[in-house]
Amino acid sequence: MEEIQQAEGNYTGSSIQVLEGLEAVRKRPAMYIGDISEKGLHHLVNETVDNSIDEAMAGYCTDIEVTINEDNSITVEDNGRGIPVDEHPKMHKSALEVVMTVLHAGGKFDKGSYKVSGGLHGVGVSCVNALSTHMLSQVFRDGKIYQQEYAQGKPLYDVKVVGETDKRGTRQQFWPDGSIFITTTYKYDIVARRMRELAFLNAGIKITLTDLRPEVDEEGNLVEGWTPKQQVFHASDGLKEFVRYVDRHRTHLFDDVIYLKTEKQGVPIEAAVMYNTDYSENIHSYVNNINTIEGGTHLTGFRVALQRTLKKYADNDPVISKQIEKAKIEISGEDFKEGLTAVISVKVAEPQFEGQTKTKLGNSEVNGAVQQAVGEALSNYLEEHPVEAKKICDKVILAATARIAARNAREKVQRKSPMSGGGLPGKLADCSCRDPKLTEIFLVEGDSAGGSAKQGRDRNYQAILPLRGKILNVEKVQWHKVFESESVSIILQAIGVRFGVDGEDTKEANIDKLRYDKIVIMTDADVDGSHIDTLIMTLFYRFMPRVIQEGHLYIAQPPLYKCRYKKIEEYCYSDQQRQMFIDKYASGDEGAVYTQRYKGLGEMNPEQLWETTMDPEKRLLKQVTIENAAEADEVFSMLMGDDVEPRRIFIEQNATYANIDA
Repeated sequence: MEEIQQAEGNYTGSSIQVLEGLEAVRKRPAMYIGDISEKGLHHLVNETVDNSIDEAMAGYCTDIEVTINEDNSITVEDNGRGIPVDEHPKMHKSALEVVMTVLHAGGKFDKGSYKVSGGLHGVGVSCVNALSTHMLSQVFRDGKIYQQEYAQGKPLYDVKVVGETDKRGTRQQFWPDGSIFITTTYKYDIVARRMRELAFLNAGIKITLTDLRPEVDEEGNLVEGWTPKQQVFHASDGLKEFVRYVDRHRTHLFDDVIYLKTEKQGVPIEAAVMYNTDYSENIHSYVNNINTIEGGTHLTGFRVALQRTLKKYADNDPVISKQIEKAKIEISGEDFKEGLTAVISVKVAEPQFEGQTKTKLGNSEVNGAVQQAVGEALSNYLEEHPVEAKKICDKVILAATARIAARNAREKVQRKSPMSGGGLPGKLADCSCRDPKLTEIFLVEGDSAGGSAKQGRDRNYQAILPLRGKILNVEKVQWHKVFESESVSIILQAIGVRFGVDGEDTKEANIDKLRYDKIVIMTDADVDGSHIDTLIMTLFYRFMPRVIQEGHLYIAQPPLYKCRYKKIEEYCYSDQQRQMFIDKYASGDEGAVYTQRYKGLGEMNPEQLWETTMDPEKRLLKQVTIENAAEADEVFSMLMGDDVEPRRIFIEQNATYANIDA
């Protein structure tokens, strides 16, 4: 208690360091929050909550309340120390005003205030302030309520006392600026996803999310019996609960979670590992609560320790080593990935981020620290749990056997070179342009639609690959089966993706020779089409994630209807658009409404397919992205796995967002 009071006493205005001003945020918001669409809008919530999480990581905050208000403003309140309100020694104004109005100003830059900080990767609450029409800050500190309000980041008055309180902490409320953001409507599920993640990553913290917006029906009437939506996220076991949550749709190899929480070389390290009976690897890594989707030194250290420790155990166990010898296989690093689900979280005082999206940890010292921690914990577990250790090793041996089979199958596919005339599948109608940056390929459902697409395309830069039937569900098979599948092989050949370059056996595709900049999935707008979309996306997500991460994968949006009223014709891509057409042109004139419902791509002639779905000037393409790796992994596992009930519930809950053809 004395230590906390002393730290509270040291957390004053002088702890707040100023790095630079705030002028450019409103002019170039995308530079600071990524974009001005839905993603950027929700980033404002994350930035604000990050400050509260920093207080929690420092040991001063246990409760965080996040509220989506009726007017779509956001309120975030915590029970931390409260932002300092005394005069800043350099700026000669309240430290609260400095934090709220100067970019990169805060206690996280002062090592005496925060040892580690998740917000270092972000831009601070001042950016939220700049991008809000209005913001209200209240600090509960020293028995008083301090307050300041802002308009577009500018203070409306000096920090003032507006009351007394026995609480402590900070309360922020902001209204996103509709003149900057494309949308200002928050999605509960997106906010909930991040709050759940933060609760898992910070064991013991309680995060309460409440949505006060009334639920209305299609006609705008309040739904009878409506009550505010609320969830409480709290994980007393932290990453243990996280890895179970991620793996809940799979069959466990054994029920134990291999868990460690320690500090090595000044780096706090926490990790949780489970094994399942599936064939994919799912590792989610975090640094200071930031999802490092590109990995980095902490992930490298984890992999090295896992492989080295398991291989040493297998070599030293007489039964297992004899089993490997009998199978005539050599274990490689790739074999330890199958059925592995893990979450690793490290806290780094001064993280160095790199990579395409600045989500790859570069601190070299973290590699060794993680190797040491994971190696020790895993060695102890294997020695103390011989039955479970045997199951893991059996899984590894099975993976090695499948890898060798996959190599043989892959070599059959890749043995033919373009020079021999067999390098590209026969059904591919290629484009004449040879610059991959300018070309695109359509993966088209069915020969009929493929024929129309071939005739309607721009042959200069558009290639067409017709697909017959549904491709293999790669979620349910070992990877050698993937290469033995003709439907998968023709896609790999067509787009120029290769595996096992330079003799390496790896599930990770090499896309350096990708033949097209855009890979467009084009299927019918019905249930079967949606299923094919998901099968193809699963293939790319599991075996070619870089294609998605680097923005090459898209889904075409063919129209559902062609509407005509007298001489007016429009293509409508949703039921809502169709109704808008009727309301605009044919309301009250029942006898004159004509609607053609397209049951499939094959019903459109080449000219119609071009102008609705393929013409870059008019078409709608949805880019496939991986916003949250853990969430994406969960959805793919649930949709493509064997557990029926969660899939049924998901489809029922999301039916309003799907084009389901009755």
